[in-house]
Amino acid sequence: MINQFKEFLTKTNALALAVGVIIGAATGKLVTGVVSDLLMPIISLVLPAGDWREKQFVLKSVVDAAGKETVTAIKYGDLVGITIDFLIISYVVFLIAKAFLPKPTPAPAMKNCPECLESIPAAAKKCKSCGSVVA
Repeated sequence: MINQFKEFLTKTNALALAVGVIIGAATGKLVTGVVSDLLMPIISLVLPAGDWREKQFVLKSVVDAAGKETVTAIKYGDLVGITIDFLIISYVVFLIAKAFLPKPTPAPAMKNCPECLESIPAAAKKCKSCGSVVA
């Protein structure tokens, strides 16, 4: 049973997937920390003062017999805050990915064969499809 489990982990890449999920969760915590602890205090200097995330447009307010108020509202302050958080977090993730992921190699220059119109490398002297000599 143990050998079958080891075989399952190695053949299905389940272990690699688990490691990826764990690293992804840790990266998410890191990005959230950078945004909330480093960037948002700086950004809050240019944002309006007060608790702007609590801003709302009240559609209906009802007070029941016990004095409890029920408010139906569009919470636009919360939506703006979530949008700002998303933009900042996605930009930080973009910067991290750009820094650590390998740069893609450019595609080789291509040209078309004058006989069969197949796409071939620009440095080719002979078409790989029809065999004609290409200048």
